[in-house]
Amino acid sequence: MSIDNQDDRVADDEVIDIEQFGKEGKKPPKGRRYRIRVDKQHIVFEKETVTGREILERAGKDPARFRLDQKLRGGQTKKIELTDEVDLTTPGIERFMTLPLDSQEGEAAEETVVRKEFDLPEEDVEHLDARGLPWETLVEGNAHWLLIHDFPVPEGYRMRKATMALMIPSTYPTTEINMFYVSPFLELTSGRAIRQTQSRSTIRGVTYQRWSRHRTGQNPWRPGIDNVATHLGVAEECLAREVPGG
Repeated sequence: MSIDNQDDRVADDEVIDIEQFGKEGKKPPKGRRYRIRVDKQHIVFEKETVTGREILERAGKDPARFRLDQKLRGGQTKKIELTDEVDLTTPGIERFMTLPLDSQEGEAAEETVVRKEFDLPEEDVEHLDARGLPWETLVEGNAHWLLIHDFPVPEGYRMRKATMALMIPSTYPTTEINMFYVSPFLELTSGRAIRQTQSRSTIRGVTYQRWSRHRTGQNPWRPGIDNVATHLGVAEECLAREVPGG
């Protein structure tokens, strides 16, 4: 990814649009006012370095209940911790996404050939390719599945990677992606049972462990904001939450 060097200062009253410079592959100039996009809202900071906590608070999100991700040019995303300092003049920053952390529990041999049996939105394809993991889309009866192979699993599980499966609704992205599925089944090294993971689903002859995790009424699916990237972020948070200290 080539980034143009552009470090000229601008007038004090000019607002520097970080998303515009990020999409154009240019380094934002030095200035006094920087505009960022968080989900669908724009926020102006009068300093070039801000923390993850400051971004969430200015976006009206409780830092204890939301995670912050940074979307970079090329489709990559990066988790921003509350204490992380973000230099808004860093080349390639496009926007920020918030992810609710209050998902709730519901009721109670990998394939190597990569197939694309239905298309995903361009933004999803960009994100999945940026992760660098093999992925495929499959149609099984009336169900549409996205499979991501070699998905990293946090320390604390017996397996360190698995295939992550998402059921993609026919009306996605207007309709939410719900729950997630993994194969092989995940078990904690502590031996503790994981609640609401006893149900099973079969995709092309492979049995998957269903993680019954759902968005809450306070933080529902947000059409135009939520997508495969944000749902994978929710899945990552759910996996981490089961590990002691997670």
